[in-house]
Amino acid sequence: MSHRSQELFRRAQRRIPGGVNSPVRAFTAVGGSPLFIARGKGSRIWDEDGREFVDYVGSWGPLILGHAAEEVLPALQAAMQRGTSFGAPTELEVELAEELGRAMPSLQKVRMVNSGTEATLSAIRLARGATGRDRIVKAVGCYHGHVDSLLVSAGSGVATLAIPGTPGIPRELAALTLLVPFNDVAALENVFSEQSESIAALILEPVAGNMGVVPPAQGYLEAARRVTRETGALLILDEVMTGFRVAYGGAQALYGVEADLTTLGKIIGGGLPVGAYGGRAELMDQMAPEGKIYQAGTLSGNPLAMAAGLATLQALKRLNPYSRLEALGSRLADGMMEAARQSGIPLCVNRVGSMLTPFFTSGGVTDFATASLSDTRRYAAFFHGMLNRGSYLPPAQFEALFLSTSHSEQDVDRTVEEARNTFRELSR
Repeated sequence: MSHRSQELFRRAQRRIPGGVNSPVRAFTAVGGSPLFIARGKGSRIWDEDGREFVDYVGSWGPLILGHAAEEVLPALQAAMQRGTSFGAPTELEVELAEELGRAMPSLQKVRMVNSGTEATLSAIRLARGATGRDRIVKAVGCYHGHVDSLLVSAGSGVATLAIPGTPGIPRELAALTLLVPFNDVAALENVFSEQSESIAALILEPVAGNMGVVPPAQGYLEAARRVTRETGALLILDEVMTGFRVAYGGAQALYGVEADLTTLGKIIGGGLPVGAYGGRAELMDQMAPEGKIYQAGTLSGNPLAMAAGLATLQALKRLNPYSRLEALGSRLADGMMEAARQSGIPLCVNRVGSMLTPFFTSGGVTDFATASLSDTRRYAAFFHGMLNRGSYLPPAQFEALFLSTSHSEQDVDRTVEEARNTFRELSR
């Protein structure tokens, strides 16, 4: 029991809606009060009562080098000493844009923004403006930020809290979003066959991460690329989560599929708020001031975020940690599944590289419908059992665990042993 966290949560509830500034932090899906974190270093975090945890949330993905990474802090400190914000161009934003283009060939031009939500909102506006069409296709259970037209059948916190996707969103706007099941090629082909002349874009998480981790089925991303090209729609790949996480060039490098537009966030800010969208030059040149489609942001390209993001990418390029992260992810997933099997608990662990989700279901998870069959009450009990033993997991079933370069084999083995003991407790 974290007494200091409970005290802070009571204070927060008096001034902040629900006591949190992002809904999934509230522990609504698992019960209890959220931990208030005092500090982090490497693979560890400490709450306000001084309790230590191995962290598998990692600020929901961006901390691929761990907390307070030694590769990032000096660059951030140097940038702070030069000034925190100018509202004017800096060399750092040019350098980061160039590095993004080198890593992802589809990013011929890129625009910095302040969040993943801002990135997807802007990409959708560009797609509509460039094609002259209004409709967007998205997969059920994929979350692309709290953009009005993309909250329909969204995953992540919307799914966790069982909130309908459209309160506050005009029906006329929601009607412009067409839904398909993730990983269903036939459904994709059907919707484009019926509505092709009105569809501006298909937006996809290439690896779903907001219904829990769900990898793309073989041929699915290729089908998405094919149907959009055939109908003149744009393919937007939301790599806010997968960009530089599953490979240095993101899911596009891992799966060999090239987007028309890409949205980024998380890792390219090195732990600071940031987002970006980019793609083919002839598309991006339609954005103001060069073109007529408007998007702006006073703090876009903030030098602190640019410095942290550039330092992170440079470290990843130098370290090339992806084979080790793959091995760590496999070690954790296999260990959890074996521990669950020993206790007779149905468990499916989906994983791509260093992101994974344990689903409490006996079947495979390939889309939101199958993810929804997971026993969320059992996940809540598992979460608290792991928390009590020293591992901090996402406080919701429909989220991803993230490993960092600061996690060790010993961290993973300790967590697997904690899972084994928690499963034994749950099976009684």
